[in-house]
Amino acid sequence: MIEGLLTLPVVLPVLFWAAYHYHKDRHLPEPVGHLVLAFALGIGANYLSREMYGALDLLGWRFDATQLGAERPWALLAYAVFAIGPIEEFAKLAVFLLVPLHFREFDEPIDGIIYASFIGLGYAAAENVHYLQFLTTGEAFARGFASPVIHILFASIWGHRIAMARMEGRSLFVPALAGFAIAACLHGVYDFIVLLKPVRALPIAAMLILAIWYWRLKLMHALHLDAIEASRSDSKRNGSV
Repeated sequence: MIEGLLTLPVVLPVLFWAAYHYHKDRHLPEPVGHLVLAFALGIGANYLSREMYGALDLLGWRFDATQLGAERPWALLAYAVFAIGPIEEFAKLAVFLLVPLHFREFDEPIDGIIYASFIGLGYAAAENVHYLQFLTTGEAFARGFASPVIHILFASIWGHRIAMARMEGRSLFVPALAGFAIAACLHGVYDFIVLLKPVRALPIAAMLILAIWYWRLKLMHALHLDAIEASRSDSKRNGSV
């Protein structure tokens, strides 16, 4: 009973954000099983990123981010942009390219955002479970709701670009690389801001996240309207045949 209550800071945000994204994809919703699989892949991506951090350890390139922030802020910026952001975004992107991208039901531009978001949600859940032991209940709930937002938003950047390229029949290499580079850089900058001066930097970090959230919200709304319009056009065309 008590152990179950201790997991609430992880479970409740997962249920909330999963329901939110399922609702956003209501025009042609993805199979629930596929979304659960994407979530599980996100958990796997978290373990993949840990292995990648472990490889940095072996090479002597892994550093204590908090210590870097206190002693060498510019070194922290470089570490966040060239290590933390790329490692975590690559881990999520890799599983996205390997599995969800090949689903037959992946048939709308918004699907790239939805699957990337569920992968980000799984990644954040695994990350939050790891950090539970170090946090108070209040901190755990705050992280439980904030961490998924971070991973979902950054994953949406490359998820959208790849989905658009696929729908248009273009090569995925450049959109995937560009989306990854943008997401990894923004992810690194966000972590740098938060790690450098956690309290005073929160408003700056919040503005960055709100800006990306606003872009994503408008984009998903536009994609939803486009999908409805395309469906109506197809219905009219088929009715006139």
